[in-house]
Amino acid sequence: REAERPRTAMAMAWRAAPRAAARLLLGRRRIASCIDLSAGLTEEQKEFQKVALDFATREMAPHMAEWDEKEIFPVETMRKAAQLGFGGIYVKPDVGGSGLSRLDTSIIFEALSTGCTSTTAYMSIHNMCVWMIDTFGNEEQRRRFCPALCSMEKFASYCLTEPGSGSDAASLLTSAQRKGDSYVLNGSKAFISGGGDTDVYVVMCRTGGPGPKGISCLVLEKGTPGLSFGKKEKKVGWNSQPTRAVIFEDCVVPVGNRLGTEGQGFSIAMKGLNGGRINIASCSLGAAHASVLLAQEHLTVRKQFGEPLANNQYLQFRLAEMATRLVAARLMVRNAARALQEGREDAAVLCSMAKLFATDECFAICNQALQMHGGYGYLKDYAVQQFVRDIRVHQILEGTNEVMRMIVARNLLQG
Repeated sequence: REAERPRTAMAMAWRAAPRAAARLLLGRRRIASCIDLSAGLTEEQKEFQKVALDFATREMAPHMAEWDEKEIFPVETMRKAAQLGFGGIYVKPDVGGSGLSRLDTSIIFEALSTGCTSTTAYMSIHNMCVWMIDTFGNEEQRRRFCPALCSMEKFASYCLTEPGSGSDAASLLTSAQRKGDSYVLNGSKAFISGGGDTDVYVVMCRTGGPGPKGISCLVLEKGTPGLSFGKKEKKVGWNSQPTRAVIFEDCVVPVGNRLGTEGQGFSIAMKGLNGGRINIASCSLGAAHASVLLAQEHLTVRKQFGEPLANNQYLQFRLAEMATRLVAARLMVRNAARALQEGREDAAVLCSMAKLFATDECFAICNQALQMHGGYGYLKDYAVQQFVRDIRVHQILEGTNEVMRMIVARNLLQG
């Protein structure tokens, strides 16, 4: 049976020499011109896209399967990415950030995600946390936290979701009672990416009455007395980043660690998520792009009934649909990124639309690519199954796609 497996360059490379496979996979971006990631970009954007693609090829794709199988949090690889400016992409340069736009950020995360979607998704969350401190923190807070986070000497986690409040984030119960110059924090957060392995926690907590206006934002550091973590969760995908509950038991946090004013926390959280939705949609684009190329390669070399699968018109049509959906999703994400950068009134709803469309369509693309591989697609020797597993959660986090539909519908009906 081993001898019957398709001896394609891609398949053999992923099985025996992942580094060579990565180069082959990402190098095809110039051949498939209709899905070219660089179409419509400026020369400067093409340059840092190339840097990100090269990093994905050399440093991420060769280790993607191992990080997944062994559940390795690739700290040193991410620190290498930070040396290229990817630790604080849209953070101001005076505290170590790259100062790039939201569109630039989307381009970079899409490129990195072709190498490892799970790791890139964590990096997108880290970037969101640093941006929140940079944007809403005072000068002392910015200079205390941001440089080490931008260099990824330290890593950050975003703490909003609770065991009893997922989509209904405004009902969160974690409390912070003011006592003199400190808050005493009690409660817990669920499904926290990086939880337990990261150094800085951006926490939404209740300092006032019920509803969104009673929520504030505190920054905690690992090692704070009373801060602990649950067991490491076993997940379908996203295995290169640990996920744990974060637990607060009489944690004493200085008032000087509060971002913004009391009651501003929910607004900070939602503004962070607007960018987070673009970021996670961009990670979906990278996974889908890689999956289209894997499917293209497989159809070209795999033979059934005496001829290549590429000669089958049904499969040709499906591949064309995949490519079309990918380009449509990319255009929608980049449009939303521009709107967010420009501070347009419709930016929040466009971010929701882009997240909804891109994560749904890109999952369908990856899933179809797996189907085209037949039984081989279900084997962990082949990269396509990992893209499917890693991308599935994108339809749930940063606001479920059902919530995205509610946001879009509310905007239409109130308009």
